[in-house]
Amino acid sequence: MAAMTAAAKRTALVLGASGGIGGAVARALRDAGWTVRALKRGLAAEAEHRDGLHWLRGDALDPQAVQRAAQGCSVIVHAVNPPGYRRWNEQVLPMLDNTIAAATARGATVVLPGTVYNFGPDVFPEPAEDAPQRPLTRKGAIRVEMERRLREGAVRGQFQAIVLRAGDFFGPGAANNWFSQGLVTPGRPVRQIQQPGSDGVGHQWAYLPDVAAAMAALIARRDTLPAFAPFHFEGHWDADGRQMAAAIQRVVQRRAGTTPRIGRFPWWAVRLAQPVVPLFRELAEMRYLWCEPLRLRQTRLAAELARDGGVPHTPLELAVERTLESLGCLPAVPAEGLSRSTAGADARSAHPA
Repeated sequence: MAAMTAAAKRTALVLGASGGIGGAVARALRDAGWTVRALKRGLAAEAEHRDGLHWLRGDALDPQAVQRAAQGCSVIVHAVNPPGYRRWNEQVLPMLDNTIAAATARGATVVLPGTVYNFGPDVFPEPAEDAPQRPLTRKGAIRVEMERRLREGAVRGQFQAIVLRAGDFFGPGAANNWFSQGLVTPGRPVRQIQQPGSDGVGHQWAYLPDVAAAMAALIARRDTLPAFAPFHFEGHWDADGRQMAAAIQRVVQRRAGTTPRIGRFPWWAVRLAQPVVPLFRELAEMRYLWCEPLRLRQTRLAAELARDGGVPHTPLELAVERTLESLGCLPAVPAEGLSRSTAGADARSAHPA
């Protein structure tokens, strides 16, 4: 029994491991020595071991499948979303309820990648972790309800909940985000960068490997955290709305020898197509985040991780380069040259915040 308990304390279930943030957290936990299970729809076999992860066939909407996958787990990472931004109203909360039920059954820790959607203009521009949540959007209201259910269950002592809120994700393996669907086109050389925001309006970005590393660090410290523990991840703050595009320009110039031009994101096309394209409807609803600055400060997170080396932080240009490589937007370079370039960039400016 003692051996089983010890194993359970280092076994995690990741829902959404096929996606950007879920996959990044699964790999971070795996690399930290955890046994990681991942639930995946449409898996050919009932179970398979791949990339150091234990994949199980099942759907996060199936309560029995989640319960089976969570057996012997002390942590459940809830990083799953409906595919293609469809049926959010119908699927998001039932999936979370399945996670809550599984965590309650075994007193596990639920870890939720949070967003800035929870907050409304009344707490702009820098809401604290415990600021009132009065969003004006449909997706924001769903996010608020997700956190409410987690907080309520945690306060009752049914399970522990950790929430790490962050800005727009970018990074290797991340497909459904503004970087890969708005700023550049995957699989093509970068000739033009589409800038969604207005000049002078700040915007927050979160590099997935850094977010995942911060989550793994919080999970490792979960025994010292309160029952409900919300944190903010600052990531990369683009103070004037131009820095991300400028970083892409510099990387492309260095790697490809060309300088892409910066243009405006075609919001007019989004407005026209939103009645029939679900993705565009979601983009239109969240446009306010490109019109007003909303910055998450990570004071609480930095204090919590101070003894563990600080908050993970990859320099912007290096993070952009790795992201563009994963999207197939940069020409290949010799492995030796890439190794020297990456090591040099890490040595020059990779400092924890």
